[in-house]
Amino acid sequence: MTARGHRRGAAAATLVLLALAATGCGGGAVAGAGGGASGAGTDGTAAVLPVAERPPAPDTSGRDLAGEDLALRSYRGKVVVLNVWGSWCAPCRAEAADLEALRGATGPRGVELLGINVRDRSTGPAREFERTYGLRYPSIHDPDGKLLLTFPPALLNPQAIPSTLVIDRQGRIAVAVSGPVTRARLEPLVEQVAEEDA
Repeated sequence: MTARGHRRGAAAATLVLLALAATGCGGGAVAGAGGGASGAGTDGTAAVLPVAERPPAPDTSGRDLAGEDLALRSYRGKVVVLNVWGSWCAPCRAEAADLEALRGATGPRGVELLGINVRDRSTGPAREFERTYGLRYPSIHDPDGKLLLTFPPALLNPQAIPSTLVIDRQGRIAVAVSGPVTRARLEPLVEQVAEEDA
């Protein structure tokens, strides 16, 4: 291929990645990672991190939408699908049913779902969102988005809502998805992580 062809291909790839990143409510960036990054679908850009390159997930904790204490560390030994969402976010509404279906399908394999609810000043709209979409997994209420700032920004852009991380049984970030997800897109990635230490 000529140098001109390389430049044209790189420019096209950049446009595709920018278009995919813009699907999130926050116009989020592509989740970057070294090593084995997976291909991206129309629902969001995904990065799969090799085991040796996985950073530990921060010690994320707070109050859930019912006011009870909730901490990511209590899920150690499980694979955790951590979804960042807001009741005001249209792509979050679009992915909600798929996330609940994923919870039901992967729970028997030691997979848990946990949400971080952001930018909802009070819990009322978020709790109504849970009722409307039948969500049966808990979410930490993080109205100011402070918890998001504790994650590596290359893997979780605080402006990219929704975003989803898959955390392995050792508490390390294994997969990062910027933008909305579907069950069909996310489930194989979750299964891949769940099979590592099954």
